[in-house]
Amino acid sequence: MKYGLCIFPTAYSIQPAELAVALEERGFESLWVAEHTHIPCSRETPWPGGADLPQMYYDVYAPLVALAAAAAATTTLKVATGVTLVPQHDPLILAKEVATLDRISNGRFMLGVGGGWNREELANHYDFPFERRWKVMRERIESMKTMWAEEKAAYHGEFVDFDEVFSSPKPVQSPHPPIHVGGEAPYGIRRALRYGDGWIPIAGRADTDLVGDMATFRSMAAEADRDPDSMEVSVYAAPGETDELGRLRDAGFARAVFIAPSATAEKVLPLLDHYASLAKEVG
Repeated sequence: MKYGLCIFPTAYSIQPAELAVALEERGFESLWVAEHTHIPCSRETPWPGGADLPQMYYDVYAPLVALAAAAAATTTLKVATGVTLVPQHDPLILAKEVATLDRISNGRFMLGVGGGWNREELANHYDFPFERRWKVMRERIESMKTMWAEEKAAYHGEFVDFDEVFSSPKPVQSPHPPIHVGGEAPYGIRRALRYGDGWIPIAGRADTDLVGDMATFRSMAAEADRDPDSMEVSVYAAPGETDELGRLRDAGFARAVFIAPSATAEKVLPLLDHYASLAKEVG
């Protein structure tokens, strides 16, 4: 099992380059960063994680910019979004930004994607029903794949519609950086199987049975005529106990992504040492 770390990088947390170097020195495989473009002052949508929205959601850096700094400071560490809120992005712009970061990192970028939970946040970006965000995400990902793979790319869908364009640079990774789709079973699995290269469920949410969800994933992959072993299943906000990590490893999870607070190096670096010790013990 591979091991990574996810964080909301902010002005008051350990900075991305310093964190990336510390992760690479400790043998971690990847750094994942979250995204929220803004938080509306009149937000009514409840946060899935609890009653009060943590301050880091308001203050998080722009993820691709933060990851560019992390990639420039390292040589082997993979950098990833956990997750990019694709329905909030113009695919013509996002395709170029992703390809640029994959170039800067020399093929070390992974694109984690999600539809978002904050209705008011999404409404400030585009005028489409919140419930249609999943189709919007699919069309934008499909259109970006076309731009990454083809010299002249066109796409005609319900929410994304453009005639032939040139989109450069192309990513280092061919045909594109791996796309890891966030979301709970079974819907997140269905989306991952349709247009992703991996699936990222979150640990610790109510009624979540990750080992059972892995069995569901493998069954649904077979039904969709996709080889489950060709896709990486990662657990986000992975548990910090050896027994639980061992269960996930034995169930077939490819990656455990620990979570770190938006805090200073003095608080985060000892936590990295702890996670590195767990990773070594579990293997």
